[in-house]
Amino acid sequence: MAIDETRTFQPIGIALVTISDTRDPSTDSSGDLLEARVREAGHTLVERTICPDDAAEIYDVLRRFIASKQVDCVITTGGTGLTGRDVTPEALDRVKDKDIPGFGELFRWISYQSIGTSTIQSRACAVLAGDTFVFALPGSNGAVKDGWDKILKDQLDSRHRPCNFVELMPRLLER
Repeated sequence: MAIDETRTFQPIGIALVTISDTRDPSTDSSGDLLEARVREAGHTLVERTICPDDAAEIYDVLRRFIASKQVDCVITTGGTGLTGRDVTPEALDRVKDKDIPGFGELFRWISYQSIGTSTIQSRACAVLAGDTFVFALPGSNGAVKDGWDKILKDQLDSRHRPCNFVELMPRLLER
């Protein structure tokens, strides 16, 4: 489980979506963290946006990014809890072709080490929509750090061994 330096890094196009009724560009610290990490990793930030906690609006934003040939991956932050306004997983259900259950399972296992049993309240999840990966992280800075630093940084690096999401991209639409 390491980076194979003999392989060439392949940057991918990533869109970031902060889902919140209360954040704006000046208060979106989780979005700032993700943007910095995406750029530091060498990927292309295609777009970053803020979307209200509304399933229809989230769906529309996701569909736009999924349809874009520039976007290989969408990472959302926020809206994965249990309150009435937390509807990010429901929006992902509407765009998905396949679930990636291991992402949420691994995220909660990692999160347990930081916040204990409170991780049970997280509905972090991931799906494949066409040939676009969509990852939904909770909105806290700690959750963003755990999700990126301990999962996505490696899985979105084409040099990561024994396998990674990037090497699957050419085959995602196979029939």
